[in-house]
Amino acid sequence: MGIAKAKIKHTVEQYYDLEENEVYKSEFHDGDIFAMAGGSPEHSLIVTNLLGELRQRLKGKTCTPYDSNLRIKIPATGFVTYPDAAVFCKKLEFDPKDKRQQTAINPTIVFEVLSKSTESYDRGKKAENYRQLESLKAYVLVSQTSPHIEIYERHGDGFWFLTEAKGLDQELAIKSLGIQLPLAEVYDRMKFGRKNS
Repeated sequence: MGIAKAKIKHTVEQYYDLEENEVYKSEFHDGDIFAMAGGSPEHSLIVTNLLGELRQRLKGKTCTPYDSNLRIKIPATGFVTYPDAAVFCKKLEFDPKDKRQQTAINPTIVFEVLSKSTESYDRGKKAENYRQLESLKAYVLVSQTSPHIEIYERHGDGFWFLTEAKGLDQELAIKSLGIQLPLAEVYDRMKFGRKNS
């Protein structure tokens, strides 16, 4: 019988150094580094449409959308990830432990496009971590299998309320940004019925 090897734990600084040279993105939590799943063409199309709509609707406002290349850290839990999209309504604040200043800690809204392989994680552990962000006003989940978007909005201290929009003729109100997001635009060119990973 062999001797079990001790699992290597990393510091967040080591993680940042490793991410600098990696081709693939990874998440970090409790000293562990986890590879992130790749996206489907449908996932990519929805994110592109979503960012285009956010950019257009936030033009001239103080809020700015960012794509999944901007890392987010949740200071309360130490969790680090790359949301599919995020909007910041204040100047970016960075994790002091990230010397390259590529990890923000103050998003106003985060967006995740769901897939079969990540949906339970996005709804569960990831959402639980996002809710610990003091700056966060909303968490948005976008389906890939049908025109359906859910928004969880913070009301008061620790209360989150769900609003849904279903169907291509619907719009999702994002109160904290003062915009309406038409599902027909978010799902432009999408063909439903295909199995999405």
